[in-house]
Amino acid sequence: MTTLTSSRLERASAWRQDAAARVSRGDLVAVVVAGLVTLLALVAPLVAPHGSTDRVGAPFLAPGSPGFLLGTDELGRDLLSRLLVGVQSTWLSALVVVAVGMVVGGLVGLVAGAVGGVVDTVLMRVTDLFLSLPGPILAIAVVAALGPSLPHTLVAVSIVWWPLYARIARGEVRALAARPHLEAAKVSGVGRVALARRHLLPGAVPPLVVAASLDVGLLVMTLAGLSFLGLGAPAPAAELGAMTARGFTYLLEYWWIPVLPGLAVAFLALVANVAGDGIRDLMGDRS
Repeated sequence: MTTLTSSRLERASAWRQDAAARVSRGDLVAVVVAGLVTLLALVAPLVAPHGSTDRVGAPFLAPGSPGFLLGTDELGRDLLSRLLVGVQSTWLSALVVVAVGMVVGGLVGLVAGAVGGVVDTVLMRVTDLFLSLPGPILAIAVVAALGPSLPHTLVAVSIVWWPLYARIARGEVRALAARPHLEAAKVSGVGRVALARRHLLPGAVPPLVVAASLDVGLLVMTLAGLSFLGLGAPAPAAELGAMTARGFTYLLEYWWIPVLPGLAVAFLALVANVAGDGIRDLMGDRS
């Protein structure tokens, strides 16, 4: 009986280890796919068969037509080329907003947590003010005030995206500052700047990276939604949300014109979410 129980325990342990390995491989695959999407976004204009605004064929060519893998739109523009450029715009824009949010929010949280006192109170109250505002509505108002364009959209979304990172960074810094080795460093005379640069900032970066990786999918949907409402780059720029909105007129007869850009948005959001989960798991395993 003892031998049988031991054997079952060993098999269960081996199964758990194998499952953990499969999860780890899945996480790596997800991150690699996200990296490949980023690479594709960077080189999109180079690999696109045609210019995204060039009229290169007859209108309404169906997917699979000779020379046009995904067909053409209502103006005879190659849909594959427009999708590639649209992926570049949406994906890289999401990464830019995440980077801005991490830098601005991370610095605010680092200063608030490291300095404390009145500075902490003031910075956190400002952060709370931005958190209390309805983000999408504020972003729409900013874009409407500045005028529809991709840079204005990025500015608007960045304004409402940094507060969460500030909260995460501040909480992590406060937790790190209470650890014994940092208390010992303070007693030994290490200055605030050196303490923040050498100990607090490196400790706050991993939670920010995890939060940012999980935010990319939401940002893809947000940016596509603003573009769908006409608050992105004006026509004839290739933006996935705007392409879907303009193509709705042809949904029943020429379905590929609005559906394919929508599927591209869904694919980017899925890749971002799965990769975000993978990065969270990998960094959790590392810790």
